[in-house]
Amino acid sequence: MRDTLTAVITETVESLIADGRLQLASVPDVHVERPRDPSHGDWSTNVALVSAKSAGMVPRDIAAMLAAELRQRLAGVAEAIEIAGPGFINVRLARDVVADVVTRIRDEGDSFGAGERTGKLVQVEFVSANPVGPLHVGHGRWAALGDSIARILEHAGDDVQREFYVNDAGVQMDIFAASVSARYLELCGVEAEFPEDGYRGAYIIDIAREIFDAEGTCWIEATAENREAHFKEQAYTAVLEHLKRVLSGMGVGFDVWFSERTLHAAGADGVTAIERGIARLREAGYLYEQDGALWFRSTDFGDDKDRVLKKADGSYTYFAADIAYHADKYDRGFDLVIDIWGADHHGYVKRMEAAVAALGHPGKLEVIIGQLVNLFRNGEVVRMSKRTGEMVTFEDLLDEVGVDAARYFFLRRSTDQPVDFDIALAKERSSENPVYYVQYAHARICSILRKASGADTADESVDVAAVAEGIAAGPAELALLGSEPGTLAGEAELGLLRKLAEFPEVVAIAARQRAPHKLATYAEDLAATFHGFYTHCQVVVDDPALRNARLALADASRIVLARALGLLGVTAPERM
Repeated sequence: MRDTLTAVITETVESLIADGRLQLASVPDVHVERPRDPSHGDWSTNVALVSAKSAGMVPRDIAAMLAAELRQRLAGVAEAIEIAGPGFINVRLARDVVADVVTRIRDEGDSFGAGERTGKLVQVEFVSANPVGPLHVGHGRWAALGDSIARILEHAGDDVQREFYVNDAGVQMDIFAASVSARYLELCGVEAEFPEDGYRGAYIIDIAREIFDAEGTCWIEATAENREAHFKEQAYTAVLEHLKRVLSGMGVGFDVWFSERTLHAAGADGVTAIERGIARLREAGYLYEQDGALWFRSTDFGDDKDRVLKKADGSYTYFAADIAYHADKYDRGFDLVIDIWGADHHGYVKRMEAAVAALGHPGKLEVIIGQLVNLFRNGEVVRMSKRTGEMVTFEDLLDEVGVDAARYFFLRRSTDQPVDFDIALAKERSSENPVYYVQYAHARICSILRKASGADTADESVDVAAVAEGIAAGPAELALLGSEPGTLAGEAELGLLRKLAEFPEVVAIAARQRAPHKLATYAEDLAATFHGFYTHCQVVVDDPALRNARLALADASRIVLARALGLLGVTAPERM
């Protein structure tokens, strides 16, 4: 409807210019928005205000001309077109137009609010934790965020690939292997010096014990180099499988697990991906040597200083590998790459954007910085697990609050804000718990549909979707919705219809802004609006036409609630 109104208003301004009533050199950009106050109508435009200065007229006079024309052009679509304030034009749609959203939702089902296919291939790379230990709760937030952004972009029309970059090369892997080796020797009764910067979690002992149980003491006499090389592969595989299991358990899957090691391995031509990436930058003229090191002239692209790619000792920096990795992404044909990084990577963004631009892909990289998660229980900060006495891992949190609560709480806040995660609230079965509140609205609708079928509301054998499909509500029945404006029932029906009609717009905004929290806010608003409708409108009434109209409205609410939750990766239960 926004597009329709924008087109009609634009055509109206053009016609006023053409017949000389509006002295403008060109048509201004027409913006149609929803009024903050629903009593002002369904849509509003400020086109008269933005045109006034150029036209040399009073805004309200322009608004009056436009409103008169629009009443003719939108006959049958708009119930009222009014001028407000200094020159806003408010449009209230006809009730049958508003009620038509119910038919569209029930016809389109899960596709309601979906955008047309864009043909754009987008990669979302997220989590990408080092495979040297369990996921922390911050990783959990980034997992929920990346997966939800991918779902939303797919719904908006993009083709999306999810990728996990496995940091399985570098110093941290050597330290990891040395840590496991030291614990293994201790289990064998051999005194061992633990690495000063080693990994000290209990999980290191668990990995060492698995190796000890499987292979005994045969590695005691091996050289440290051979022992650690062997243990590195054993431990790496164990942790990677653990990460996959935990992420899969929260409903997050990846199309590609990309190994950093492949960037360091020589191809058939004897050249590594890192060397190929550096060669591209050299050919483009963005490299120079200084003090025995190889530098990337990132300041040419707005970075605050140039960056080293190859150190004087001949070793490559992590940045060199990241450049090679991103070169590989674009070689795979992605039109846009979205990276989700931790808060500690904020200073890394500009250099990566510079590298992507130097590779020939300016504007094709977006970096989202995921902020921290602070755990609370009844207002008290939680730092340690009661079970292990160590840091609370993401798996610990999932075990305690469940997948739905974890995902929803992570996604309720904007990505640029820290999350204060109240564990006790996430476990509550009350309206104070936002995810419970939204899910309960969906379950309540399913209960209403079961009741409408003549079954007990708790009868689990009832196929809710089949019941919904049997509800016949055509234009005549739907015209009854909101037919008593000014009454609590009529306003509740109209309010719910209007809230449902907002969903496609919310999805589009969430996709454009990479903002799943917009959907969480919408889901809570829709749940509240439905609960208000349920309070003021008896659904299963004796009048068959009104009964079917309200059942169809409830069913449309069920579909949209489930779709909103689904885009967040949260389930929509039929009973609670």
